[in-house]
Amino acid sequence: MFQQIFAKSKLLQSRRGKKALLLHWPLLRSVPLLLLSPILRFAAAGCHSQRGAPSSLFLSAPLPAFHPSPTTRPRPHAARAPKLPEPEAAGHEHRAAPRDMGEYCASPDGDAAVMTAVPLPPTRPSQDAAAKPRYGSCDRRYMKQVFDNLHGNISLDPLALQFVDTEEFQRLRDLKQLGLTYLVYPGAVHTRFEHSLGVYSLAGKVMDNLKMHQGEELGIDRVDIQTVKLAGLLHDIGHGPFSHLFEHEFLPRVIPGSTWSHEQMSVLLLDSIVDKHAIDIEADYLKTVKEMIVASSKFATTKSAKDKHFLYDIVANGRNGIDVDKFDYIGRDCRACGLGCNFQYWRLTEGMRVMGDEICYPAKDYLSVHKLFTTRADLHRTVYTHAKVKAVELMLVDALVEANDYLGISLHANDPEDFWKLDDTIIKSIETAPNNELKKSKEIIQRIRRRELYKFCNQYSVPRDKLEHFKDVTAQDIVCSQNSSEGLLKEEDVAVSNVKIDLTRGKDNPLESIKFFKDFGCNEKFPITDDRVSHLLPAYNQDRIVRVYAKKPELVEAVSEAFENFQLRMYGEKTQVHDTPKKKRIRFN
Repeated sequence: MFQQIFAKSKLLQSRRGKKALLLHWPLLRSVPLLLLSPILRFAAAGCHSQRGAPSSLFLSAPLPAFHPSPTTRPRPHAARAPKLPEPEAAGHEHRAAPRDMGEYCASPDGDAAVMTAVPLPPTRPSQDAAAKPRYGSCDRRYMKQVFDNLHGNISLDPLALQFVDTEEFQRLRDLKQLGLTYLVYPGAVHTRFEHSLGVYSLAGKVMDNLKMHQGEELGIDRVDIQTVKLAGLLHDIGHGPFSHLFEHEFLPRVIPGSTWSHEQMSVLLLDSIVDKHAIDIEADYLKTVKEMIVASSKFATTKSAKDKHFLYDIVANGRNGIDVDKFDYIGRDCRACGLGCNFQYWRLTEGMRVMGDEICYPAKDYLSVHKLFTTRADLHRTVYTHAKVKAVELMLVDALVEANDYLGISLHANDPEDFWKLDDTIIKSIETAPNNELKKSKEIIQRIRRRELYKFCNQYSVPRDKLEHFKDVTAQDIVCSQNSSEGLLKEEDVAVSNVKIDLTRGKDNPLESIKFFKDFGCNEKFPITDDRVSHLLPAYNQDRIVRVYAKKPELVEAVSEAFENFQLRMYGEKTQVHDTPKKKRIRFN
Protein backbone atom coordinates (compact mmCIF):
# COMPACT_ATOMS: atom_id res chain seq x y z
CA MET A 1 0.00 0.00 0.00
CA PHE A 2 2.79 2.43 0.94
CA GLN A 3 4.58 1.74 -2.37
CA GLN A 4 1.39 2.76 -4.18
CA ILE A 5 1.13 5.92 -2.15
CA PHE A 6 4.74 6.96 -2.80
CA ALA A 7 4.40 6.12 -6.50
CA LYS A 8 1.27 8.24 -6.78
CA SER A 9 2.89 11.08 -4.83
CA LYS A 10 5.15 11.70 -7.85
CA LEU A 11 2.06 12.68 -9.81
CA LEU A 12 1.33 15.52 -7.42
CA GLN A 13 3.65 17.79 -9.36
CA SER A 14 1.18 17.85 -12.29
CA ARG A 15 -2.45 18.89 -12.66
CA ARG A 16 -3.72 15.39 -12.99
CA GLY A 17 -1.64 14.49 -9.96
CA LYS A 18 -3.66 16.88 -7.82
CA LYS A 19 -6.84 15.28 -9.08
CA ALA A 20 -5.34 11.89 -8.29
CA LEU A 21 -4.82 13.13 -4.72
CA LEU A 22 -8.55 13.57 -4.33
CA LEU A 23 -9.30 10.22 -5.89
CA HIS A 24 -6.95 8.44 -3.53
CA TRP A 25 -7.76 10.53 -0.51
CA PRO A 26 -9.68 7.71 1.26
CA LEU A 27 -6.55 5.62 0.98
CA LEU A 28 -4.31 8.41 2.24
CA ARG A 29 -6.55 9.05 5.23
CA SER A 30 -5.74 5.59 6.59
CA VAL A 31 -1.99 6.35 6.68
CA PRO A 32 -0.46 7.61 9.96
CA LEU A 33 0.63 11.23 9.94
CA LEU A 34 4.32 10.41 10.38
CA LEU A 35 4.29 8.32 7.16
CA LEU A 36 2.16 10.79 5.23
CA SER A 37 4.24 13.87 6.10
CA PRO A 38 7.11 13.09 3.64
CA ILE A 39 4.57 12.66 0.81
CA LEU A 40 3.00 16.05 1.52
CA ARG A 41 6.37 17.76 1.79
CA PHE A 42 7.46 16.19 -1.50
CA ALA A 43 4.30 17.35 -3.24
CA ALA A 44 4.56 20.84 -1.80
CA ALA A 45 8.19 21.11 -2.92
CA GLY A 46 7.18 20.04 -6.44
CA CYS A 47 4.45 22.61 -6.70
CA HIS A 48 6.77 25.30 -5.46
CA SER A 49 9.44 24.45 -8.01
CA GLN A 50 6.97 24.45 -10.90
CA ARG A 51 5.05 27.58 -10.10
CA GLY A 52 7.72 29.63 -8.36
CA ALA A 53 5.35 30.44 -5.51
CA PRO A 54 4.54 28.58 -2.31
CA SER A 55 1.64 26.17 -2.50
CA SER A 56 -0.13 24.56 0.43
CA LEU A 57 -1.64 21.11 0.50
CA PHE A 58 -4.75 20.78 2.60
CA LEU A 59 -6.56 17.84 3.99
CA SER A 60 -10.28 17.86 4.34
CA ALA A 61 -10.11 16.56 7.94
CA PRO A 62 -7.48 15.76 10.55
CA LEU A 63 -5.59 12.55 9.94
CA PRO A 64 -6.27 9.58 12.18
CA ALA A 65 -3.45 8.75 14.61
CA PHE A 66 -3.97 5.02 14.38
CA HIS A 67 -3.82 2.18 11.85
CA PRO A 68 -7.26 0.97 10.73
CA SER A 69 -8.18 -2.63 11.10
CA PRO A 70 -7.42 -4.70 7.98
CA THR A 71 -11.06 -5.84 7.94
CA THR A 72 -12.45 -2.32 8.02
CA ARG A 73 -12.79 -0.45 4.74
CA PRO A 74 -11.92 3.24 4.94
CA ARG A 75 -15.01 5.37 4.40
CA PRO A 76 -14.89 8.37 2.10
CA HIS A 77 -14.93 11.67 3.88
CA ALA A 78 -18.33 13.30 4.09
CA ALA A 79 -17.11 16.87 3.68
CA ARG A 80 -16.95 18.28 0.20
CA ALA A 81 -14.38 20.68 -1.09
CA PRO A 82 -15.87 24.17 -1.44
CA LYS A 83 -16.42 25.51 -4.92
CA LEU A 84 -13.65 27.81 -6.07
CA PRO A 85 -14.06 30.91 -8.21
CA GLU A 86 -13.31 30.68 -11.91
CA PRO A 87 -9.93 31.98 -13.02
CA GLU A 88 -9.93 35.48 -14.49
CA ALA A 89 -9.63 36.10 -18.16
CA ALA A 90 -6.28 36.22 -19.84
CA GLY A 91 -4.55 39.50 -19.59
CA HIS A 92 -6.03 40.20 -16.19
CA GLU A 93 -4.16 37.42 -14.47
CA HIS A 94 -2.65 38.30 -11.14
CA ARG A 95 -1.20 36.31 -8.29
CA ALA A 96 -2.91 36.37 -4.93
CA ALA A 97 -0.80 37.09 -1.91
CA PRO A 98 0.21 33.91 -0.14
CA ARG A 99 -2.09 33.03 2.71
CA ASP A 100 -1.45 31.50 6.07
CA MET A 101 -1.71 27.78 6.54
CA GLY A 102 -5.28 26.83 7.42
CA GLU A 103 -6.98 29.50 5.34
CA TYR A 104 -9.01 28.65 2.28
CA CYS A 105 -7.35 29.64 -0.95
CA ALA A 106 -7.46 28.70 -4.58
CA SER A 107 -4.80 26.54 -6.09
CA PRO A 108 -2.59 28.42 -8.54
CA ASP A 109 -3.76 25.97 -11.19
CA GLY A 110 -7.41 26.51 -10.47
CA ASP A 111 -8.03 23.01 -9.19
CA ALA A 112 -10.81 22.26 -6.78
CA ALA A 113 -8.42 20.61 -4.36
CA VAL A 114 -8.71 22.48 -1.07
CA MET A 115 -7.99 20.85 2.24
CA THR A 116 -7.60 21.77 5.87
CA ALA A 117 -4.01 22.35 7.00
CA VAL A 118 -2.48 19.84 9.37
CA PRO A 119 0.64 21.16 11.15
CA LEU A 120 3.58 18.78 11.19
CA PRO A 121 4.88 17.60 14.56
CA PRO A 122 7.41 20.05 15.95
CA THR A 123 11.03 18.96 15.87
CA ARG A 124 13.05 19.10 19.06
CA PRO A 125 15.59 21.92 19.11
CA SER A 126 19.10 20.68 18.63
CA GLN A 127 20.34 22.61 21.66
CA ASP A 128 18.24 20.36 23.93
CA ALA A 129 20.57 17.44 23.19
CA ALA A 130 23.53 19.50 24.31
CA ALA A 131 21.85 20.80 27.47
CA LYS A 132 23.65 19.86 30.66
CA PRO A 133 21.69 17.65 33.04
CA ARG A 134 21.09 19.10 36.47
CA TYR A 135 22.80 17.98 39.67
CA GLY A 136 21.61 14.51 40.61
CA SER A 137 20.11 13.82 37.19
CA CYS A 138 19.59 10.19 36.24
CA ASP A 139 18.71 10.89 32.60
CA ARG A 140 19.73 7.70 30.83
CA ARG A 141 20.66 9.62 27.69
CA TYR A 142 23.77 10.87 29.48
CA MET A 143 24.66 7.79 31.56
CA LYS A 144 27.22 5.11 30.81
CA GLN A 145 27.45 1.52 31.92
CA VAL A 146 30.48 -0.25 33.36
CA PHE A 147 30.54 -3.94 34.20
CA ASP A 148 32.29 -4.80 37.46
CA ASN A 149 33.29 -8.36 38.36
CA LEU A 150 32.00 -7.93 41.91
CA HIS A 151 28.85 -5.80 41.65
CA GLY A 152 27.85 -6.40 38.04
CA ASN A 153 26.54 -3.50 35.98
CA ILE A 154 27.32 -0.01 37.33
CA SER A 155 25.56 3.06 35.88
CA LEU A 156 27.66 6.22 35.97
CA ASP A 157 25.66 9.45 36.09
CA PRO A 158 26.68 12.51 34.03
CA LEU A 159 28.47 14.37 36.84
CA ALA A 160 30.37 11.27 37.93
CA LEU A 161 31.53 10.80 34.34
CA GLN A 162 33.03 14.29 34.34
CA PHE A 163 35.27 13.29 37.25
CA VAL A 164 36.03 9.80 35.92
CA ASP A 165 37.17 11.17 32.56
CA THR A 166 40.08 13.14 34.01
CA GLU A 167 43.73 12.19 34.21
CA GLU A 168 43.61 12.55 37.99
CA PHE A 169 40.96 9.86 38.35
CA GLN A 170 42.37 7.65 35.58
CA ARG A 171 45.60 7.61 37.61
CA LEU A 172 43.85 5.17 39.94
CA ARG A 173 44.23 2.53 37.23
CA ASP A 174 47.96 2.55 38.02
CA LEU A 175 47.48 2.14 41.78
CA LYS A 176 47.06 -1.45 42.90
CA GLN A 177 44.53 -1.72 45.68
CA LEU A 178 46.83 -3.94 47.78
CA GLY A 179 50.14 -2.47 46.77
CA LEU A 180 52.88 -5.12 46.64
CA THR A 181 50.68 -7.95 47.88
CA TYR A 182 50.51 -9.35 44.34
CA LEU A 183 54.11 -10.57 44.79
CA VAL A 184 52.75 -13.07 47.33
CA TYR A 185 49.13 -13.40 46.15
CA PRO A 186 49.46 -13.20 42.34
CA GLY A 187 45.75 -12.51 41.85
CA ALA A 188 45.82 -9.32 43.92
CA VAL A 189 46.29 -7.02 40.93
CA HIS A 190 43.00 -5.13 41.18
CA THR A 191 43.24 -1.36 41.36
CA ARG A 192 41.90 1.65 43.21
CA PHE A 193 39.97 2.51 40.04
CA GLU A 194 37.60 -0.45 40.25
CA HIS A 195 37.37 -0.13 44.03
CA SER A 196 36.25 3.49 43.67
CA LEU A 197 33.59 2.49 41.15
CA GLY A 198 32.45 -0.25 43.53
CA VAL A 199 32.08 2.15 46.46
CA TYR A 200 30.19 4.56 44.18
CA SER A 201 27.79 1.75 43.27
CA LEU A 202 27.22 0.59 46.85
CA ALA A 203 26.70 4.16 48.06
CA GLY A 204 23.97 4.53 45.45
CA LYS A 205 22.32 1.26 46.48
CA VAL A 206 22.28 2.27 50.14
CA MET A 207 20.76 5.65 49.31
CA ASP A 208 18.16 4.10 47.02
CA ASN A 209 17.18 1.66 49.76
CA LEU A 210 16.85 4.39 52.39
CA LYS A 211 14.86 6.58 50.02
CA MET A 212 12.50 3.74 49.14
CA HIS A 213 11.69 2.93 52.78
CA GLN A 214 12.22 6.27 54.56
CA GLY A 215 12.48 8.85 51.80
CA GLU A 216 9.56 11.00 52.89
CA GLU A 217 10.40 10.66 56.58
CA LEU A 218 14.05 11.64 56.13
CA GLY A 219 13.60 14.10 53.28
CA ILE A 220 16.09 12.33 51.02
CA ASP A 221 16.28 13.98 47.61
CA ARG A 222 18.34 13.69 44.44
CA VAL A 223 20.94 16.11 45.83
CA ASP A 224 21.61 13.84 48.83
CA ILE A 225 21.93 10.78 46.60
CA GLN A 226 24.29 12.51 44.16
CA THR A 227 26.48 13.90 46.96
CA VAL A 228 26.92 10.57 48.74
CA LYS A 229 27.67 8.78 45.47
CA LEU A 230 30.30 11.37 44.55
CA ALA A 231 31.95 10.97 47.96
CA GLY A 232 32.12 7.22 47.35
CA LEU A 233 33.59 7.70 43.89
CA LEU A 234 36.26 10.19 44.96
CA HIS A 235 37.15 9.04 48.48
CA ASP A 236 40.46 7.44 47.40
CA ILE A 237 41.47 9.83 44.65
CA GLY A 238 44.29 11.17 46.83
CA HIS A 239 45.77 7.75 47.66
CA GLY A 240 49.52 7.39 47.36
CA PRO A 241 51.38 4.58 45.57
CA PHE A 242 51.63 1.07 47.00
CA SER A 243 48.52 1.16 49.16
CA HIS A 244 49.21 2.62 52.63
CA LEU A 245 52.98 2.19 52.41
CA PHE A 246 53.45 5.70 51.03
CA GLU A 247 51.83 7.54 53.92
CA HIS A 248 52.59 5.17 56.82
CA GLU A 249 56.09 3.94 55.96
CA PHE A 250 57.81 6.15 53.39
CA LEU A 251 56.82 9.72 54.32
CA PRO A 252 57.58 9.31 58.06
CA ARG A 253 61.09 8.16 57.06
CA VAL A 254 61.86 11.22 54.90
CA ILE A 255 59.68 13.74 56.77
CA PRO A 256 59.86 12.97 60.49
CA GLY A 257 56.55 13.61 62.22
CA SER A 258 54.62 13.66 58.94
CA THR A 259 50.85 13.92 59.34
CA TRP A 260 50.06 13.53 55.64
CA SER A 261 46.97 11.49 54.85
CA HIS A 262 45.35 10.35 51.61
CA GLU A 263 41.97 11.68 52.79
CA GLN A 264 43.37 15.18 53.07
CA MET A 265 45.04 14.90 49.66
CA SER A 266 41.74 13.69 48.20
CA VAL A 267 40.15 16.95 49.32
CA LEU A 268 42.96 19.08 47.85
CA LEU A 269 42.97 17.11 44.62
CA LEU A 270 39.20 17.40 44.33
CA ASP A 271 39.43 21.21 44.39
CA SER A 272 42.17 21.07 41.79
CA ILE A 273 40.11 18.85 39.46
CA VAL A 274 37.05 21.09 39.66
CA ASP A 275 39.09 24.20 38.83
CA LYS A 276 41.28 22.60 36.17
CA HIS A 277 38.49 20.86 34.25
CA ALA A 278 35.79 23.49 34.91
CA ILE A 279 33.37 20.96 36.36
CA ASP A 280 30.02 22.57 37.11
CA ILE A 281 29.17 21.79 40.72
CA GLU A 282 27.75 24.02 43.42
CA ALA A 283 30.25 25.12 46.07
CA ASP A 284 27.96 23.90 48.88
CA TYR A 285 27.62 20.46 47.31
CA LEU A 286 31.39 20.22 46.80
CA LYS A 287 32.00 21.17 50.41
CA THR A 288 29.68 18.43 51.63
CA VAL A 289 31.41 15.84 49.42
CA LYS A 290 34.78 16.79 50.95
CA GLU A 291 33.38 16.58 54.47
CA MET A 292 32.09 13.07 53.76
CA ILE A 293 35.50 11.96 52.43
CA VAL A 294 37.35 12.94 55.63
CA ALA A 295 34.52 11.96 58.01
CA SER A 296 36.40 8.95 59.44
CA SER A 297 39.89 10.51 59.55
CA LYS A 298 41.61 12.66 62.10
CA PHE A 299 41.02 15.61 59.77
CA ALA A 300 37.23 15.30 60.08
CA THR A 301 35.63 18.74 60.10
CA THR A 302 32.43 20.08 61.58
CA LYS A 303 29.51 19.00 59.43
CA SER A 304 28.04 21.91 57.53
CA ALA A 305 24.64 20.21 57.30
CA LYS A 306 22.27 21.00 60.14
CA ASP A 307 20.50 17.68 59.75
CA LYS A 308 20.86 14.37 57.90
CA HIS A 309 24.13 13.60 59.66
CA PHE A 310 23.57 9.94 58.92
CA LEU A 311 24.66 10.71 55.33
CA TYR A 312 28.22 11.17 56.61
CA ASP A 313 28.27 7.58 57.90
CA ILE A 314 27.70 5.85 54.56
CA VAL A 315 31.06 6.21 52.76
CA ALA A 316 33.56 6.79 55.59
CA ASN A 317 31.92 6.10 58.94
CA GLY A 318 33.73 7.83 61.76
CA ARG A 319 31.01 6.91 64.24
CA ASN A 320 31.32 3.10 64.29
CA GLY A 321 33.26 1.98 61.21
CA ILE A 322 30.45 0.35 59.20
CA ASP A 323 30.61 1.85 55.70
CA VAL A 324 30.40 0.89 52.05
CA ASP A 325 34.16 1.37 51.64
CA LYS A 326 34.73 -1.73 53.79
CA PHE A 327 31.84 -3.57 52.11
CA ASP A 328 33.62 -3.26 48.78
CA TYR A 329 37.26 -3.87 49.63
CA ILE A 330 36.57 -6.85 51.88
CA GLY A 331 34.63 -8.67 49.16
CA ARG A 332 37.01 -7.55 46.39
CA ASP A 333 40.22 -8.44 48.25
CA CYS A 334 38.92 -11.86 49.31
CA ARG A 335 37.97 -12.67 45.74
CA ALA A 336 41.29 -11.47 44.29
CA CYS A 337 43.37 -13.42 46.80
CA GLY A 338 41.32 -16.59 46.46
CA LEU A 339 40.05 -16.50 50.03
CA GLY A 340 36.55 -17.31 51.16
CA CYS A 341 34.35 -14.52 52.46
CA ASN A 342 31.39 -15.32 54.70
CA PHE A 343 30.48 -11.69 55.25
CA GLN A 344 27.31 -10.73 53.39
CA TYR A 345 27.13 -6.96 53.13
CA TRP A 346 23.70 -7.01 51.51
CA ARG A 347 22.12 -8.10 54.81
CA LEU A 348 23.26 -4.81 56.31
CA THR A 349 22.42 -2.59 53.32
CA GLU A 350 18.90 -3.97 53.10
CA GLY A 351 18.25 -4.04 56.85
CA MET A 352 19.66 -0.66 57.86
CA ARG A 353 17.29 1.97 59.16
CA VAL A 354 17.79 5.57 60.27
CA MET A 355 16.63 6.27 63.80
CA GLY A 356 17.40 9.55 65.50
CA ASP A 357 19.74 10.65 62.68
CA GLU A 358 21.80 7.48 63.13
CA ILE A 359 21.95 4.33 61.01
CA CYS A 360 20.82 1.32 63.04
CA TYR A 361 20.62 -2.41 62.26
CA PRO A 362 18.28 -5.28 63.16
CA ALA A 363 19.34 -7.03 66.36
CA LYS A 364 19.29 -10.37 64.54
CA ASP A 365 22.17 -9.12 62.34
CA TYR A 366 24.54 -8.62 65.28
CA LEU A 367 26.79 -11.50 64.23
CA SER A 368 26.82 -10.24 60.64
CA VAL A 369 28.11 -6.90 61.88
CA HIS A 370 30.69 -8.68 64.04
CA LYS A 371 31.77 -10.74 61.03
CA LEU A 372 32.47 -7.54 59.11
CA PHE A 373 35.15 -6.56 61.60
CA THR A 374 36.60 -10.03 62.16
CA THR A 375 36.88 -10.64 58.39
CA ARG A 376 38.73 -7.36 58.05
CA ALA A 377 41.08 -8.38 60.89
CA ASP A 378 41.71 -11.76 59.23
CA LEU A 379 42.62 -10.03 55.97
CA HIS A 380 45.10 -7.85 57.85
CA ARG A 381 46.71 -10.86 59.47
CA THR A 382 46.87 -13.20 56.48
CA VAL A 383 47.13 -10.82 53.51
CA TYR A 384 47.91 -7.17 54.20
CA THR A 385 50.61 -7.84 56.82
CA HIS A 386 51.81 -11.23 55.54
CA ALA A 387 55.46 -11.74 56.60
CA LYS A 388 56.69 -11.88 53.00
CA VAL A 389 54.54 -8.93 51.96
CA LYS A 390 56.07 -6.84 54.75
CA ALA A 391 59.57 -7.95 53.69
CA VAL A 392 58.96 -6.61 50.18
CA GLU A 393 57.47 -3.40 51.56
CA LEU A 394 60.46 -2.81 53.82
CA MET A 395 62.75 -3.21 50.83
CA LEU A 396 60.74 -0.85 48.65
CA VAL A 397 60.69 1.80 51.36
CA ASP A 398 64.49 1.61 51.51
CA ALA A 399 64.61 1.98 47.71
CA LEU A 400 62.30 5.01 47.73
CA VAL A 401 64.26 6.67 50.55
CA GLU A 402 67.47 6.23 48.55
CA ALA A 403 65.84 7.75 45.46
CA ASN A 404 64.04 10.59 47.22
CA ASP A 405 66.92 13.07 47.29
CA TYR A 406 67.39 12.80 43.54
CA LEU A 407 63.75 12.43 42.39
CA GLY A 408 62.09 14.57 45.06
CA ILE A 409 59.31 12.01 45.56
CA SER A 410 58.15 13.48 48.84
CA LEU A 411 57.77 16.93 47.27
CA HIS A 412 54.92 15.63 45.11
CA ALA A 413 52.93 14.91 48.26
CA ASN A 414 52.50 18.61 48.98
CA ASP A 415 51.26 19.77 45.59
CA PRO A 416 48.02 18.38 44.13
CA GLU A 417 49.04 19.68 40.70
CA ASP A 418 52.00 17.27 40.72
CA PHE A 419 50.68 14.52 42.99
CA TRP A 420 48.50 12.90 40.32
CA LYS A 421 51.69 12.06 38.37
CA LEU A 422 52.84 9.78 41.20
CA ASP A 423 51.75 6.12 40.95
CA ASP A 424 53.04 2.55 41.13
CA THR A 425 55.02 2.95 37.89
CA ILE A 426 57.70 4.79 39.82
CA ILE A 427 59.36 1.40 40.36
CA LYS A 428 59.90 1.00 36.63
CA SER A 429 61.09 4.60 36.35
CA ILE A 430 63.78 3.99 38.97
CA GLU A 431 64.69 0.58 37.60
CA THR A 432 65.28 1.82 34.04
CA ALA A 433 66.84 5.21 34.86
CA PRO A 434 70.44 5.62 33.63
CA ASN A 435 71.41 7.95 36.47
CA ASN A 436 74.20 6.86 38.83
CA GLU A 437 72.44 8.69 41.65
CA LEU A 438 69.82 5.92 41.68
CA LYS A 439 72.30 3.04 41.82
CA LYS A 440 71.50 1.93 45.38
CA SER A 441 67.79 2.20 44.80
CA LYS A 442 68.05 0.17 41.59
CA GLU A 443 70.02 -2.57 43.37
CA ILE A 444 67.28 -2.98 46.00
CA ILE A 445 64.56 -3.17 43.35
CA GLN A 446 66.66 -5.70 41.45
CA ARG A 447 66.79 -7.85 44.58
CA ILE A 448 62.99 -7.73 44.75
CA ARG A 449 62.77 -8.85 41.13
CA ARG A 450 65.14 -11.75 41.81
CA ARG A 451 63.34 -12.71 45.02
CA GLU A 452 66.39 -11.97 47.15
CA LEU A 453 64.22 -10.57 49.93
CA TYR A 454 65.06 -9.50 53.45
CA LYS A 455 65.07 -12.70 55.53
CA PHE A 456 62.30 -13.09 58.06
CA CYS A 457 63.83 -14.23 61.37
CA ASN A 458 61.00 -14.41 63.89
CA GLN A 459 58.05 -12.62 65.49
CA TYR A 460 56.14 -12.35 68.73
CA SER A 461 52.80 -11.01 69.91
CA VAL A 462 52.96 -8.37 72.61
CA PRO A 463 51.52 -9.72 75.91
CA ARG A 464 48.05 -8.40 76.64
CA ASP A 465 49.06 -6.70 79.88
CA LYS A 466 51.83 -4.82 78.05
CA LEU A 467 49.71 -3.51 75.19
CA GLU A 468 48.63 -0.29 76.85
CA HIS A 469 52.19 1.00 77.26
CA PHE A 470 53.71 -0.59 74.17
CA LYS A 471 56.10 1.46 72.05
CA ASP A 472 57.24 0.51 68.57
CA VAL A 473 60.40 -1.58 68.49
CA THR A 474 63.25 -0.17 66.38
CA ALA A 475 66.29 -1.67 64.70
CA GLN A 476 68.41 0.06 67.31
CA ASP A 477 66.62 -1.89 70.07
CA ILE A 478 67.58 -5.17 68.40
CA VAL A 479 71.19 -4.15 67.74
CA CYS A 480 71.61 -3.07 71.37
CA SER A 481 70.40 -6.51 72.51
CA GLN A 482 73.11 -8.53 70.76
CA ASN A 483 75.90 -10.16 72.75
CA SER A 484 78.54 -7.53 73.38
CA SER A 485 81.33 -9.99 72.62
CA GLU A 486 80.20 -10.39 69.02
CA GLY A 487 79.11 -6.94 67.89
CA LEU A 488 78.44 -8.08 64.32
CA LEU A 489 75.17 -6.26 63.80
CA LYS A 490 74.70 -2.67 62.71
CA GLU A 491 71.48 -0.75 62.62
CA GLU A 492 71.37 -0.78 58.82
CA ASP A 493 71.52 -4.60 58.86
CA VAL A 494 68.19 -5.02 60.68
CA ALA A 495 64.61 -4.23 59.66
CA VAL A 496 61.70 -4.26 62.11
CA SER A 497 57.98 -4.33 61.32
CA ASN A 498 55.49 -3.33 64.00
CA VAL A 499 52.09 -4.69 63.03
CA LYS A 500 48.85 -3.45 64.54
CA ILE A 501 45.61 -5.38 63.98
CA ASP A 502 42.32 -4.32 65.51
CA LEU A 503 38.60 -4.03 64.80
CA THR A 504 38.90 -0.40 63.61
CA ARG A 505 38.53 1.09 67.13
CA GLY A 506 41.84 0.19 68.74
CA LYS A 507 41.39 -1.72 71.97
CA ASP A 508 37.68 -0.83 72.06
CA ASN A 509 34.93 -2.98 70.63
CA PRO A 510 33.31 -1.11 67.70
CA LEU A 511 30.03 -2.94 68.27
CA GLU A 512 29.54 -1.03 71.49
CA SER A 513 29.03 2.15 69.45
CA ILE A 514 26.48 0.56 67.08
CA LYS A 515 22.77 0.82 67.72
CA PHE A 516 20.29 -1.96 66.98
CA PHE A 517 16.51 -2.25 66.90
CA LYS A 518 14.17 -5.13 67.67
CA ASP A 519 12.11 -5.07 64.45
CA PHE A 520 10.74 -2.58 61.95
CA GLY A 521 7.66 -2.00 64.05
CA CYS A 522 9.75 -0.83 67.00
CA ASN A 523 11.07 2.73 67.35
CA GLU A 524 13.54 2.02 70.16
CA LYS A 525 17.30 1.69 69.49
CA PHE A 526 19.81 0.13 71.87
CA PRO A 527 23.39 -1.23 72.01
CA ILE A 528 24.25 -4.92 72.45
CA THR A 529 27.18 -6.23 74.47
CA ASP A 530 29.15 -9.35 73.52
CA ASP A 531 28.22 -11.32 76.60
CA ARG A 532 24.54 -11.02 75.65
CA VAL A 533 25.19 -12.81 72.34
CA SER A 534 27.95 -15.38 72.78
CA HIS A 535 30.81 -16.27 75.10
CA LEU A 536 32.87 -17.49 72.15
CA LEU A 537 33.52 -14.00 70.84
CA PRO A 538 37.03 -12.61 71.52
CA ALA A 539 37.51 -10.86 74.82
CA TYR A 540 40.15 -8.49 73.42
CA ASN A 541 40.00 -6.41 70.26
CA GLN A 542 43.60 -5.62 69.42
CA ASP A 543 46.84 -7.38 68.48
CA ARG A 544 50.41 -6.08 68.33
CA ILE A 545 52.95 -8.17 66.47
CA VAL A 546 56.68 -7.45 66.21
CA ARG A 547 58.61 -8.99 63.32
CA VAL A 548 62.32 -8.78 62.68
CA TYR A 549 64.23 -9.24 59.40
CA ALA A 550 67.89 -9.57 58.43
CA LYS A 551 68.81 -7.53 55.39
CA LYS A 552 71.74 -9.85 54.65
CA PRO A 553 71.26 -13.63 54.55
CA GLU A 554 74.42 -14.35 56.52
CA LEU A 555 73.13 -12.33 59.50
CA VAL A 556 69.97 -14.38 60.14
CA GLU A 557 71.44 -16.22 63.13
CA ALA A 558 72.88 -13.07 64.74
CA VAL A 559 69.61 -11.16 64.32
CA SER A 560 67.58 -14.07 65.70
CA GLU A 561 69.72 -14.27 68.84
CA ALA A 562 69.55 -10.50 69.39
CA PHE A 563 65.77 -10.65 68.99
CA GLU A 564 65.47 -13.35 71.65
CA ASN A 565 67.67 -11.32 74.00
CA PHE A 566 65.44 -8.32 73.45
CA GLN A 567 62.36 -10.28 74.52
CA LEU A 568 64.08 -11.54 77.66
CA ARG A 569 65.14 -8.01 78.53
CA MET A 570 61.69 -6.51 77.92
CA TYR A 571 59.34 -9.21 79.27
CA GLY A 572 61.57 -11.55 81.28
CA GLU A 573 60.74 -14.42 78.89
CA LYS A 574 60.64 -15.36 75.25
CA THR A 575 57.19 -14.44 73.98
CA GLN A 576 57.75 -15.83 70.49
CA VAL A 577 55.95 -19.06 69.63
CA HIS A 578 59.15 -20.95 68.80
CA ASP A 579 62.82 -20.40 68.16
CA THR A 580 64.06 -19.55 64.70
CA PRO A 581 64.48 -22.91 62.90
CA LYS A 582 68.09 -24.14 62.73
CA LYS A 583 67.65 -24.78 59.03
CA LYS A 584 67.00 -21.09 58.49
CA ARG A 585 69.87 -20.10 60.80
CA ILE A 586 72.53 -22.13 59.00
CA ARG A 587 71.17 -22.02 55.45
CA PHE A 588 72.94 -18.81 54.54
CA ASN A 589 76.06 -19.07 56.72
